Amino acid sequence: MLCLNSLRIVCSSRALLHPNRLMSVFRAVTYPTHCLPVTSFPKKDTWISSMNLGALGKGREIIYCTNQVQSSRNYCAAQMKLNCWSCKQPLDKTPAFFCLSCKVVQPPEEDTSYFKIMDCDCTFTLDTQKLQKRYLQLQRFLHPDNFSQKSVKEQEYSEHQSALVNKAYTTLLKPLSRGLYMLDLEGMSIEEGTSFGGDPQFLMEVMEINEALDGAQTSEEANKIGQDTKGKLADLTEQIDAALRKGELQTAKALLAQMKYFANIDEKVKEKLSEFM
Repeated sequence: MLCLNSLRIVCSSRALLHPNRLMSVFRAVTYPTHCLPVTSFPKKDTWISSMNLGALGKGREIIYCTNQVQSSRNYCAAQMKLNCWSCKQPLDKTPAFFCLSCKVVQPPEEDTSYFKIMDCDCTFTLDTQKLQKRYLQLQRFLHPDNFSQKSVKEQEYSEHQSALVNKAYTTLLKPLSRGLYMLDLEGMSIEEGTSFGGDPQFLMEVMEINEALDGAQTSEEANKIGQDTKGKLADLTEQIDAALRKGELQTAKALLAQMKYFANIDEKVKEKLSEFM
């Protein structure tokens, strides 16, 4: 049994294949505990809280400790601590939008989940009001206009951060794009242009709705189709949420494919109604 009190493993893939060589690649660091937990939840920083940004994520400290000498796969890990690119001080939160020491904007972490960026629960039925509030708060501080007098690097980072926040917000705002993103996080996706060919009856229903919409002569007729479509979208939202909560990804994928058709009809209804204005 091997336990590390104050060591971080810095090892190559070759060393991992030979567990007995692990000790030769250890580098000492100062950690007081013998084995840090996988995740840690540091307190909110007072400077960030004063900006009303809320919780910006969890720490990124990482330390490995093997449970058995003969197995390089048995280890416990907390997240690795990053440093500010400017003052080199540790960044205790991720995503780190600003350094808490020198207040300099940080580069975006592209692999961070959109849910984490927007401080939302990873759920299909998230609170869109909270999402919008978070978006406005982040953009208030990250917008490139705030960095016009700063260094070129800070201007660049603010632009990238702002763009990433925009992408996260627009992706999570609508149920369809949110659901597709959640599937993507699980390694599943619905390719653009993919048709839902498993249910001829469903395809016939969609075709009939489109024909009725094309033939609508009044705004009342188009609006009736729109209301029916919104009802179908609401029903699909409940079904998709239930499927995702149960981990039934294939069912959720099939339902999202149906949602794509009705979301398209919903957009066509808006275009049709504009013709009657």
